[in-house]
Amino acid sequence: MTPQYEMLMDLLQRRMSTRKLRPDPIPEGAVEKILEAGRWAMSGANAQPWEYVVVTDPAVKKALFENYRNELDEYNFWMEQMRAPELRHPAFHVMGDPKEQLRKLKARPGRADAPAVIVVLGDGRRQWATVMGGHTFGRHQSHFTDALANTCTLMHLAAASIGLGTQWVTIHIEEGFKKVLDIPDVMTLYLIIPIGYPDVAPKEGVRRPLSEIVHHNRYDRSKFMSNEQIVEYIYELRGKTMPKYIKAPGAEGDIHR
Repeated sequence: MTPQYEMLMDLLQRRMSTRKLRPDPIPEGAVEKILEAGRWAMSGANAQPWEYVVVTDPAVKKALFENYRNELDEYNFWMEQMRAPELRHPAFHVMGDPKEQLRKLKARPGRADAPAVIVVLGDGRRQWATVMGGHTFGRHQSHFTDALANTCTLMHLAAASIGLGTQWVTIHIEEGFKKVLDIPDVMTLYLIIPIGYPDVAPKEGVRRPLSEIVHHNRYDRSKFMSNEQIVEYIYELRGKTMPKYIKAPGAEGDIHR
């Protein structure tokens, strides 16, 4: 195996979603290096539909974070109430009645103190460059969203390569964030990436073994999981990932065990 592959695997296994970042300044030019990696991502017909808003102004970072807490945290919380408690996303395993749970969630330390935030935007009009098939058959402009995922992944890896932590902050409701940043309606606000030095210890990632997910020459039906087995898998997955959340800053003592 080549040294380059070993370096890549080391980087992939060291990268993790960091939900607590120190406010310490990051090295000058670090954000530019991360953006430079991101712009070399793959995209259909090389359309390059991405743009980035770099936020370092404390007031703007606070406004973005408060919008997330007041809109997305609330929305996600009530959606998670539809699941059995032990199957909820680990961030929402909180004790108490629903109103008390939501109060605790909103009181947790957030990402507003991260020294820099990259907001990833997409201009779907640029993706007109790709084949027309990428805009049809209910694919939700898959070439467009594939490209945005690609640029974000490269930026997360670039940040990890220079010792910085990041988080993949998915945005389900865009309007409030667009208002804060004055983003045109035609643009898609795809992701928010807080960047800074991790304020948590490194943790080993959890991944399914290759033997479970690789098929040779044709699909191995013996590996196909029933709906019941999928639910069992989620129970097992929660058991592996919950310890990371139990130790999360602000969550101690709050999470169902």
